Amino acid sequence: MPDVSDAILDQAWDVVSRHLPPTPLMPYARAGLDVPVFLKYEGAQPIGAFKVRGALAALTAYREPVVTASVGNHALGMAYAAGLLSVEATIVVPETVAEVKLAALREYPVDLVLAGEDFDAAERHALELAAEGRRYVSAYNDPHVIAGQATLATEVAAALPEDCTVVVPAGGGGLLAGVALGARRAARDIRVVGVEAAACRALSTAVDKGRIVSVPMGETIADGLTGNLEAGSITPGVVRDHGVRMVAVPEPSIRRSVRELVTTAGVVAEGASATALAALRDGLVPVDRPVVLVVSGRNIGLDLLTEILGER
Repeated sequence: MPDVSDAILDQAWDVVSRHLPPTPLMPYARAGLDVPVFLKYEGAQPIGAFKVRGALAALTAYREPVVTASVGNHALGMAYAAGLLSVEATIVVPETVAEVKLAALREYPVDLVLAGEDFDAAERHALELAAEGRRYVSAYNDPHVIAGQATLATEVAAALPEDCTVVVPAGGGGLLAGVALGARRAARDIRVVGVEAAACRALSTAVDKGRIVSVPMGETIADGLTGNLEAGSITPGVVRDHGVRMVAVPEPSIRRSVRELVTTAGVVAEGASATALAALRDGLVPVDRPVVLVVSGRNIGLDLLTEILGER
């Protein structure tokens, strides 16, 4: 797998900035801290999540029939980009994918395949399809996808002209690695914190051990952060080499943060997206400078959101 070069990062910025306006950077006054806190709201993207950035960058670079696997948001990003760029796409999702994401996917002219009970099974099936002659585009382990996600950090640097800490949800690490790479190119000191669900620690385990190992996946509402890493994944190395701090948050904190974002900021966030606020609220984020919380997507099922809003 090639590195994410400066040329690839530049190409991704050119593509994403032409197709997508910057998402809002919203002051979050209810944080109750002595430093400013902002929400980088990726729910404003046309698919309701950040994944469209990497999908546009990758499909612009490849321009050939593709196959991918996802638990939902990467699939939506690929479907949107495939339609916009007229690229043929096969998208594999697990049979347990959230209904809100499945319904949205069915609106796009792509070959949608349901396979397996979890992301790992869906990914295996997608790789088998790729072996038949299509390019596999990983949700996280692809240099163009990672470069597309790096555009988020470029937007933050343009909107916030001071040193800051950016807090990023972390599953396979595509967004986290991208933000770390984008932060490196900024003309100021941008520190990066990656947040996993405590039930799903594949990325931090790989960073700590220096190699990819399979770890158990627990139950979590942060479905976008589930799944083990494919062999040869470049994201752990990028995260490690850029000094990213990794933390993890438990389920009660994630659920409270979903509720808090709705009730105090009027922001709908899926479980994965709420982990950044959960880490801040749990005292896992340094608060010696302004903090940017990446709210990575809004595609949460109505039944789950209603359930969480009714909790006390």
